[in-house]
Amino acid sequence: MNNKIHHEFAYQSRELGVQIEDTLGDPPDHKNYSRIIQTLIREYAKGSEIDDVNMLSFALTDYLRFDDPAGLLAQCKEYESRNATKVVTMVSCADADATKALANVAARNPDLARKAILTAFLFKNAKRWMDIDNSLDALEKEETGHEMEDEDHVEPGQDFVDLFDTRKDSDD
Repeated sequence: MNNKIHHEFAYQSRELGVQIEDTLGDPPDHKNYSRIIQTLIREYAKGSEIDDVNMLSFALTDYLRFDDPAGLLAQCKEYESRNATKVVTMVSCADADATKALANVAARNPDLARKAILTAFLFKNAKRWMDIDNSLDALEKEETGHEMEDEDHVEPGQDFVDLFDTRKDSDD
């Protein structure tokens, strides 16, 4: 993990991914997912006080446009901050209800809005902060790093040979 990202943001981002997967289900039910998101957006838009970072980021993640990715990434260093308004100005929403929801939360609880925005940003931009190398070279290096025996070149042990030994050794 990138050490410029606060560990709590990394955790919240991973949890958001799990929450989305769980809500979609297997096989994915996009209609149900959409209904849940719309319900949350309406609740936040009318001023409901659901003070949960992941719940708000879950509701907004598909609607947020990250207008200043570098600025948002820089804000992920600290989980607690006094400048929540700055983060809110770095995003916009693609939906009127989502815009209203974000504005209501930002007015009532700016730190919650900040944390939810940054969590959604990290979730949507995992390649910007995760240090996981999924290149073919890295995967090949990982595979060859393990001492694996080739199944075609394994010598049978004595116990295995004794199972099939039909000759009876005599003591003469």
